[in-house]
Amino acid sequence: MEALGRFAEPSVLILTSLAGGEKHGYALIKDIEELADTVVGPGTLYAALSRLQERGLIEALPTEDRRRPYRITAAGAEALREYLQQARQISRVGLKRLQAWA
Repeated sequence: MEALGRFAEPSVLILTSLAGGEKHGYALIKDIEELADTVVGPGTLYAALSRLQERGLIEALPTEDRRRPYRITAAGAEALREYLQQARQISRVGLKRLQAWA
């Protein structure tokens, strides 16, 4: 995997993290790091959060103790489900085709 780098786009990682419950920025960074073994920097995170909000895929909740939590919306959950189903299909086909190389 090292040779290919990381494929997952920050938006997919954020939606996947928020599918497990609402989180603020730092909690998202730590969850994504644990989930995907990759670090999403604050600039990347907040730019992606802004885009996801504009598209109605997540929503910001009221600030709690200087932290703003976010949660996935129904539209975000559906978009993530569709993406993951397509990725699963691509993965299945790709792994099958790679058997010829083994």
